[in-house]
Amino acid sequence: MAAERPGKRYHAERGNEERGNEEGGNEERTADMLPLTDTVTPADQAELAATVCEAFATDTPLYPLGGRTALDFGVVPKRPGLGVSLAGLTRVVDYPYHDMTITVESGITMAELSAVLAREGQRLPIDAGQAEQATLGGLLATNFSGPRRYGHGTVRDYVIGISAVDGRGVAFKGGGRVVKNVAGYDFCKLLTGSLGTLAIISQVTLKVKPLPGATAWLTCELPNFSRAESLLAAMVDSKTTPVAIELVSGAHWQGTDRTPMLIVDRRTLGVLLVGFEGTESEVDWQIEQLRSEWRAQGASVFGHHVDDAARQLGSRLTQFGSSPAPLVLKINVRPSAVISIMELLLNIDPNASLASHAGNGVVIAAFSEFSLADASKTLIQRLQPAAVAAGGNVVVWSCACGELTRQAVWGAGRGDAEMMRAVKRQFDPKGLLNPDRFVYGTL
Repeated sequence: MAAERPGKRYHAERGNEERGNEEGGNEERTADMLPLTDTVTPADQAELAATVCEAFATDTPLYPLGGRTALDFGVVPKRPGLGVSLAGLTRVVDYPYHDMTITVESGITMAELSAVLAREGQRLPIDAGQAEQATLGGLLATNFSGPRRYGHGTVRDYVIGISAVDGRGVAFKGGGRVVKNVAGYDFCKLLTGSLGTLAIISQVTLKVKPLPGATAWLTCELPNFSRAESLLAAMVDSKTTPVAIELVSGAHWQGTDRTPMLIVDRRTLGVLLVGFEGTESEVDWQIEQLRSEWRAQGASVFGHHVDDAARQLGSRLTQFGSSPAPLVLKINVRPSAVISIMELLLNIDPNASLASHAGNGVVIAAFSEFSLADASKTLIQRLQPAAVAAGGNVVVWSCACGELTRQAVWGAGRGDAEMMRAVKRQFDPKGLLNPDRFVYGTL
């Protein structure tokens, strides 16, 4: 192992009192979503382990709480239990910035983490909705990703070390501080996306990247799905290397006073957006190259957004799905099936708003109308089979009209369900961590 290089040490600037004030503002919403009898805020991993150990001894369900931005994700739980807030775990433990790694506690917000990294010209290139509230631990638990996953991957690609407490109150860790550490079982990937049902993440070591010198988006108006299909297919052979390929459609994208307008009029299907990052000369070349490629295909360039305007546009794409809607879905399919899924969604709800990470095969849909009576016909009978046929699945992000069944939220049972339950039993033998919320349900 190479000798450690000297590096600055940082601490998050916001104190627990401020975080506590924010948390208090969320209490009412939390009470609506989770059956909490009380909430505790451990000050460190030792207190966190002691809290879980006591809950294990008394068979008390536990509900981990980060920024509380994804409380409506998953099945609505019924078992009264104790909320475990990670607002006390916000420290920057180690930041040897020359090594391009950072170790932080899981309760740090994504905005705080970004600010610490930016002071050294670095970043974690993962999009986070509601970054002022969303915590790193919550991002890992939900495995949220945004537009830039096309070029930069997902958060699991950046986690090289992790510490957590299992359902018995036993603290454990996996990975290490160096990027090439491969010893031991890969807890980093196992815990990412587990919705806090295997363990409560307490500390994370990440590899990071330099901040780009320039950011830009090139956008193209789409008159119909045929043009959208041809332009997306042509991106495979493009000489450019985008970090994001997005396709948006619907009323949400018809412009505001604060962000760049994306759709000219209601007769337009939507807009294709391609994002670039790099040095100024790299980005300028790629913009002109893609502009030339689109013109050769008979498409008209609709917009070119750089720097602050580009960051606003990226933020708007990332935030999509966070605003209240009757139903918000995340659909994962093969990239070649994105257009057919979007057509199906607009056939079901012509007034729906859609955003797709088209290069990755992810479609986010915000319905304009939905009721519980529509769940079987819309989700189970139409959308879920279509997604499975396209090599993917449908997951409900949020439903404002009431409680959905497990099948409606997560889809039909899969062949790996029993294996997932076996892993759950190893980490949480009494089923106390976020009980019933995840795909495997009750043990």
